[in-house]
Amino acid sequence: METKQIIGSVNRMLVVVGICLVISSWLCCIEPAAAADEDQAMKSKKIACIKGAECKNKTISELFTVDQFESLFSHRNAPMAHAQGFWDYHSFITAAAHFEPKGFGATGGDLVQKKELAAFFAHVATETSCESLMAQSSTATTDSPTKWGLCYKEELSPDSTYCESSLVYPCAPGVSYHGRGALPVYWNYNYGQLGQALKVDLLHHAEDLSQNATLAFQAAMWRWMNPIKVKQPSAHQVMVGKWVPTKNDTNSLRHPGFGMTINILKGEAECGDGSDDKQMNKRIAHYLYFLDQLDVGRDNAGDNLDCSDQKVLNPSSAST
Repeated sequence: METKQIIGSVNRMLVVVGICLVISSWLCCIEPAAAADEDQAMKSKKIACIKGAECKNKTISELFTVDQFESLFSHRNAPMAHAQGFWDYHSFITAAAHFEPKGFGATGGDLVQKKELAAFFAHVATETSCESLMAQSSTATTDSPTKWGLCYKEELSPDSTYCESSLVYPCAPGVSYHGRGALPVYWNYNYGQLGQALKVDLLHHAEDLSQNATLAFQAAMWRWMNPIKVKQPSAHQVMVGKWVPTKNDTNSLRHPGFGMTINILKGEAECGDGSDDKQMNKRIAHYLYFLDQLDVGRDNAGDNLDCSDQKVLNPSSAST
């Protein structure tokens, strides 16, 4: 009787061991296959992300640190800087929080996000650079002109109040609408439109753009995110790959790339007149430098960096 019980127990143990071996063998075969499927899924997701879909985008503060901000604009608080103590990382991040939900610096995954930030800052740095004051710096012989952005916050000694008759955005008495901000705003009608969008009375208090760094960054971001005219692309749409050129754009040599953002923001002031325009080339130099600083690398700058041969998007009446 005891012998039968022992034999029965042994048989049950053998069955259990056999089942375990089968399960183990099955898992051994499945796990590599599952891992391979997971790797393929990750690759597919990365490809989709590059194309601007299915990305879980990081926040700007996760991608762009205070140390990087200090590196990009390392001389903004130099003794000769006219905006000493005005611009800072906190103001930029606070302003960006209002536009991230709309896609600013938050579209397309790490690479596209960083390229957009580099492009945005390239324009900001070019507009606010005090490169001309480099000679006064003790580091002038070793410095790059690309390190002198955010040196200004407004136009100095303007020779005009930039007031033009407007029923919609009439000039306020005694207010000057000269250039202010990270992407300088000029003229009463632009201050009026911007103030309406940001819900700030800039028509009567234009000086707020040179007294509030967060508002100054917000103004620049609003310009970046919105087209100059309807049915035209914004600089943001160009940099994140959401602009599809029309046949007229293609015939006018307007193609996706950093150069198109120059055309949008500066037009005939810098575009369509050959490759020697100094300001256009400064913007490109800033863009390439910032790509390096943000660990993207200028090799990933993309095509169509300049607008030298592009037909101007919004020519003035005098040039048409």
